[in-house]
Amino acid sequence: MANIIITGASSGIGFEAVLDLTASKENNVVALARSADKLRKLHEISTSLNPEGGKLYPAQFDIVYDNYPDSLIPFIQSKFETVDILVNNAGVLINKSFLDTSLEEFAQVLQTNLLGHINMIRHIAPLMKNGGHIVNIGSMGGFQGSAKFTGLSAYSTSKGALATLTECLAEEFKERNIKVNCLALGSSQTEMFEEAFPGIEAGTLAFEMGRYIADFAQNGHKYYNGKILPVANTTP
Repeated sequence: MANIIITGASSGIGFEAVLDLTASKENNVVALARSADKLRKLHEISTSLNPEGGKLYPAQFDIVYDNYPDSLIPFIQSKFETVDILVNNAGVLINKSFLDTSLEEFAQVLQTNLLGHINMIRHIAPLMKNGGHIVNIGSMGGFQGSAKFTGLSAYSTSKGALATLTECLAEEFKERNIKVNCLALGSSQTEMFEEAFPGIEAGTLAFEMGRYIADFAQNGHKYYNGKILPVANTTP
């Protein structure tokens, strides 16, 4: 049995990963997102696809601005005592040239794609037990030495920082035997990808990438720690 928390669950690969995780009746999944309507849709589809599957607990929550001690933590602890897996998948993207991107827009991207995950890890790590796994969802845009694209400087910078944070936390959490890895995702057919690359077809479907993330979250810590793993078959 695994107690799992996943952010950014209302669309794209996060949505698909939840459906895969709840296919197993052994899993308890807290799915977080800002959109209550999309979370209701997720719950309906999950219940329909996996009537005998795991338990899904959707919750509307903003990882940057909402209250952790008085809201999220009590909610999680009402569902399970300890956390086995945390998947930091929430993210935003602004597609603008560097000189047209305001400092406020840069800050907005960094707040969600980096500081939001830092906030989540700071509050959830104390609930994690020996053998836990934190999976940060990065991007090939933040993978050193990979191809970069005009208009994605804020997004790629935030994902590069998330990769470095992953390496730091893997070292810090060694004594507690909590593994921390980052999946640097390539293209998958999501709303965010279409915003970044209008008119281009991705090399991987969202449900395929979601399934990969779900499997890695449950098994990747057996083989990896502190690793930034590129997951891409096309560029972009």
